[in-house]
Amino acid sequence: MLRYLNIVPIVALLGCAVYAYAIKYETMRYSAEIVKAEHAIQRERDAISMARAEWAHLSRPTRMQALADQHLDLVNITVDQIVKVSDLPDHAARVDTIGRKLESLGLSEPTATPRDERAATSRSVTPSSTTR
Repeated sequence: MLRYLNIVPIVALLGCAVYAYAIKYETMRYSAEIVKAEHAIQRERDAISMARAEWAHLSRPTRMQALADQHLDLVNITVDQIVKVSDLPDHAARVDTIGRKLESLGLSEPTATPRDERAATSRSVTPSSTTR
């Protein structure tokens, strides 16, 4: 019986040791994955920074002006092209074609909705309106 009492703690100790090593190696694996993810994030940040720098380089005003001069047939504005707002012609009045069609069909009259009917009947039946 004494040997069984000695064997049980030894087996429990070995089980705890195996479990501790399993946790240790799992933790090491997770920390390696975290380091890989951090490196990937840093690579993406570097790529974003590089793309922003390239965009700033490509969109600088002197380069844009040279490309506009090369590819666009732009002409400088002259003084006679500038006008006042009062010199512009008046706009024609907007025509409501749907409204005109409804008027021609006789549908432009307002219609009573159920809420309007209830409100009209409640106003005419109130005692204060009949006594006055």
